[in-house]
Formats: sequence, structure tokens, C-alpha cells
Amino acid sequence: MDRTYITSLDALHAELRACRRCLEEGYWIVPGPVFSGGQGARVMLIGQAPGITEGQVKRPFNAGSGKRLFQWLGEAGWDEDDFRANAYMTAVTKCYPGPSNNGKGDRVPTPFEQALCRPWLEQEIRLVNPQLMLLVGGLAIKLLYPASARLTELVGTAAYFPPETLAADPLNFDLKQAQIIDDVEQIAGEATNNELRMMNEEGVSTHHSPGGRFVVPLPHPSGVSLWHNKAENQALIRRAIGLLSAIRAAYDL
Repeated sequence: MDRTYITSLDALHAELRACRRCLEEGYWIVPGPVFSGGQGARVMLIGQAPGITEGQVKRPFNAGSGKRLFQWLGEAGWDEDDFRANAYMTAVTKCYPGPSNNGKGDRVPTPFEQALCRPWLEQEIRLVNPQLMLLVGGLAIKLLYPASARLTELVGTAAYFPPETLAADPLNFDLKQAQIIDDVEQIAGEATNNELRMMNEEGVSTHHSPGGRFVVPLPHPSGVSLWHNKAENQALIRRAIGLLSAIRAAYDL
């Protein structure tokens, strides 16, 4: 089936579970995609690739990195069980890629593997059309931001895509069409403006409609990474958590 014409997540998931493209191209992976969530999700989290335990139990961020991730999300106001029940969680590549050659952490999927898996992710984004998208880790962050951008430049900011930038296609990774936000006071302003815009068009208040989208980058929470051990980087993570908290409150996510 041409993925362009898939119109439901159930149909997409059925095809995704049958995918063996990376294996057919000769890459060592543990087949079996890892994702969770349904079509009504208003929050989408995109990670890099599942780890070994995630591959075994088919549950995103199931191990140590998940503990740190949900600590951050908890500080922003999300309960882990509620987040897992209501958010859509996926990754740039869907299957466990195996251990790294140096024995530290997991193998990073190659650009070709990422390209093979990209159509699945694009369809997930189109079908879910989230109000908030969390990009966790370098591979996910590079979906939107330049490859040359540093985490220290991105963590603690958000990109806001106004409704008109998503009207023709919910899949939009054109950063030039987004507004960069680095102050929590801007969040409430965007929420108010979005509500007024929808009231003007429809004649009723639709504060919870997915008219626009915030995209928030987060560092990978893996214990292998030392990035979050530095005090200055911890301050950036706190800023990111503050933005997430403000977005969650403004849009009742």
C-alpha cells in the first residue's frame, strides 16, 4: 500500500508492524516497532530509537533513560501513567538497532536507516497532528533544527507553528515558519492569540483545538550521556521544563 493514502493509525500500525526494510537492506536490528498512543493524542514525543529493554517489551522509554525523562516531565506537571495513557510516543527509527561497537550504549541508526523509517514517522505526525511535540535526543532534534545547532543553543527554547502553517499539511519541519520562544510569558500570549483566532473564524471558543503547535527539544536522558551533569546544562533543562509546564497549563495538556 502507498503510505500516502493511509488514513488511520490502525492501518498504519498494521503496516508498520510488518515492516522488515532495514533487515532486507542488511542492517542488524531486532525487528518489531516500539510506539504507543492513539489518534486522539494531543502530545507527541519523538525519541531516537528504542533500547534493548524497549525492544523486548515494546514500551517506549521503559528503562533508565525513561526514569530521567519522566522525572523531567513530572517536574513539568505530567504524571507518568497519565502521560503514557494520553500521549503518542514514537521514535525516528522504530526497532532496536543493537549495541554500539564500543560497548557503550546502543548503536546509532545510520542515515539510510533513518530514511527508510522516515515515511512511518511522517504519517504518524500527519495522523496525530499534535499540539505539542517533544523532540528527545539528537536524531529527533535534527528533524527540525540544523545539524550544526548545539544543544546549548536549543534546550530551553520552543518553536511555535501558528495554525496557518499546518493547515495545508500537519507535517511541517520548516523552522522558518515557526516563532522561536525562550520566555514562559510568551506561552500564554500564543495560547490567547490562538483562541481568539479560532473564535474569529468559527464564532465559538475552541481553546483546546489543535490549531497551532509547540515543538520543544530535550536532550537525550540516557545515563551514557554526560551532558546533563554540567550545572549550566542543568539550568537549560530547567528552562525547558518551565516552558513545558507553561504550555501544559495554557493548553490543558
